[in-house]
Amino acid sequence: MADVTGPDDVRVEDVALDAEAADLRGVADATARECRSFLTTVTEVGAGTNPDAAIPLLLLAVSDVLAVGARLGAIVDVVPSERYEPDVGPDADVDPLRVALGRVLDGVDEYAEVVDPVLGREVGTSTLSGDLVAIAGALVQGLRHHERGHVLEALWWWQFSYLSSWGERAASVLRTLQTLLAHLRLDVEDDVAAEAEYDALQP
Repeated sequence: MADVTGPDDVRVEDVALDAEAADLRGVADATARECRSFLTTVTEVGAGTNPDAAIPLLLLAVSDVLAVGARLGAIVDVVPSERYEPDVGPDADVDPLRVALGRVLDGVDEYAEVVDPVLGREVGTSTLSGDLVAIAGALVQGLRHHERGHVLEALWWWQFSYLSSWGERAASVLRTLQTLLAHLRLDVEDDVAAEAEYDALQP
């Protein structure tokens, strides 16, 4: 039988592909927003605009971007249309940000971690400033693709780099920041704690 599909007819396969593309664009746009928010917060902390709130602000920013990474890790592998990554120019210079963050976090920047909790118990050291900048660099690379309209390439890069590098760094940073915040809030002199408890119990 001859194909009688007219020019205005729409195949089910085309609708499905359009819906999938729209879903991926939605994920990419949401990821881009969270990446920009993370970069803004990290840059502001590095500038020293609110040093007393540096740890809580970083904790919130890393938590949010890890939630984005978890969504990227949960979806199927993103496969870009091009075989090779499009050239978006030289890598962004993030070293000044690392130095700035190192100054703000002086005294608490370095921390210990288990290198690979699945394969062994080897303990290594890292720095919050270095890890935050590594995360920022990976997110910026994806943003550069996204801003050029390379939606699949941006998603592929964010997903791949989350699984291979920045997700692990962000998870380590998150635990360290949470631990720091707990020490700051809970490590107080006994008399101070007793006084605070007494005040809290008063009507």
